[in-house]
Amino acid sequence: MRVVSVSSLKGGVGKTTVTLGLASAAFAKGLRTLVIDVDPQSDASTGMDVVVGNHLSLAHVLQNPRPQQVRQAIVSSGWTKNHSGQVDLLLGSPASMQFDTPLLTKREIWRIEEALAAVESEYDIVLIDCPPSLNGLTRMAWTASDGVVVITEPSLFSVAATQRAFRAVEELRRVVSPRLQPLGVIVNRVRPQSVEHQFRIDEMRQMFGSAVLEPAMTERVVLQQAQGSATPIHLWPGESAEEAARTFSTLLQRIQSDLSAAA
Repeated sequence: MRVVSVSSLKGGVGKTTVTLGLASAAFAKGLRTLVIDVDPQSDASTGMDVVVGNHLSLAHVLQNPRPQQVRQAIVSSGWTKNHSGQVDLLLGSPASMQFDTPLLTKREIWRIEEALAAVESEYDIVLIDCPPSLNGLTRMAWTASDGVVVITEPSLFSVAATQRAFRAVEELRRVVSPRLQPLGVIVNRVRPQSVEHQFRIDEMRQMFGSAVLEPAMTERVVLQQAQGSATPIHLWPGESAEEAARTFSTLLQRIQSDLSAAA
């Protein structure tokens, strides 16, 4: 089982959209997939067509990561209603905010890792949708992960946030989890005709080199349409959706290759 955190230290860059796109690619590939919705806004839970009912949530798991609690917080995505495959969700909750503090105990920082031990044999890949911050929830997610993908957009402030994210990953790797790898940057919401966007992409390539993952994600209305309908992009009709799906599949393949090389 490979665990990947999808992160950004700046909000509004489409982090959850990319998480759902990578989950769609994994689902289409036939991988046994688990998405963990660590962002208290819980948008990934909505985008995966899950109706929150009497299930437990991440907040319960972080309070007590017993195997029974973990299993009761995991539900099957609505994506599987009419299509075969396994893509599950560990439900997010605003109540998880209580753990998003700058100071964690040594035991607390390993809570998500402890929870995943209960289902390690049941999934091929785990994607964690992290909050757009560097407090407790993100640190717990990174500690449980084999690698971190940083999502950015081609703007000045996002480039600066990406630098901070890489420094934070390296610090956590050094102090807490030596297996953690920076898997690179996905540049999202690119407008190909924008001179400013191209300038910022060139700037990131100079700063981060091959860590800038190709191809970049162009801005597409179809992504919001599919997400709004709680449908994986690989099952959404139209040429634009097919192009977006191919991009996510290529990015997932690169992430998997990098994880295998680091193992």
